[in-house]
Amino acid sequence: MELIFGVAIFLFGLLAVLYAALVFWSPPVIVTHDSEKKYLSNASPSKPLPLTRLEDPSTVDLTVVVPAYNETERLPAMLAATIDHLTTVGKTSNRTYEIVIVDDGSSDGTSATALKLAKKYFKSNIKVVTLEKNIGKGGAVRHGMLFSGGERLLMADADGASRIEDLEALWKSMDSIAPNNAPGVVVGSRAHLVKSEAVVKRSFLRNVLMYGLHTILRIVGVGHIRDTQCGFKLFSRSAARQIFPAQHLPTWIFDVELLLLAKQLSIPVSEVPIEWHEVAGSKLHVVTASVQMLRDLLIVRANHILGRWSAKPAKSKSD
Repeated sequence: MELIFGVAIFLFGLLAVLYAALVFWSPPVIVTHDSEKKYLSNASPSKPLPLTRLEDPSTVDLTVVVPAYNETERLPAMLAATIDHLTTVGKTSNRTYEIVIVDDGSSDGTSATALKLAKKYFKSNIKVVTLEKNIGKGGAVRHGMLFSGGERLLMADADGASRIEDLEALWKSMDSIAPNNAPGVVVGSRAHLVKSEAVVKRSFLRNVLMYGLHTILRIVGVGHIRDTQCGFKLFSRSAARQIFPAQHLPTWIFDVELLLLAKQLSIPVSEVPIEWHEVAGSKLHVVTASVQMLRDLLIVRANHILGRWSAKPAKSKSD
């Protein structure tokens, strides 16, 4: 009896320690400062204007959310290609758009560069938001999504590694899985490139990280998505309203949490092959990123299993 009692005490203590570790390692609530709820643009380069909130009605057909941390060198080319494509498509489809550049606390003048580009492309609606401090790519994307006016919202990396023309394939897939503005997520996928020159030539450590990540993803519950980490994803507004307020991870592995939330909410997700090429200037440190990846994935899964983190389905109009 004493042995059983001792084992029970040990297990209870162990669980208490693990739970305390989970609480300790879980990221704090992401705080949005008042200044971050406003933007600058070519039309208003010095007077901040209020951003559209995600819970408000849409104001344009598409918002392109661009997280940017020290991207003065790579942002101009990405923005030029994006605007060229959106302008061309707009001539035939009348698709309206805005581009929300979220400066994630950069130290190289990214916001100033973005404003210069907004002046250069004055016919496009480019909004520049500056976060008060660096919180991570996931936090920057979340902020941009929560303050977007698009009926559909595209997450696109500032390096331009994903081809913007592939938006049309994502758009078509969204029409299929989420007609009439229903909830839906379309993931740009590089899975078909695994044996291509673009991936084979990547560093050995990066490929080890990629295969290790795939194994862990099967364990945490999103193994059905072949490429979770491509920075090119399209969300319907109704899906974004349910997913992004429930996002907790500000780090680079946040994509996995978004897909777990979509699965939890029974939001349909499709995966569309896109073209991709590696762009120099990545700020990802492979070794530290690997450790952070494992920790964050375990944190996400544990918090969801224990019910500490969850998302609430949108209420129907009859509710």
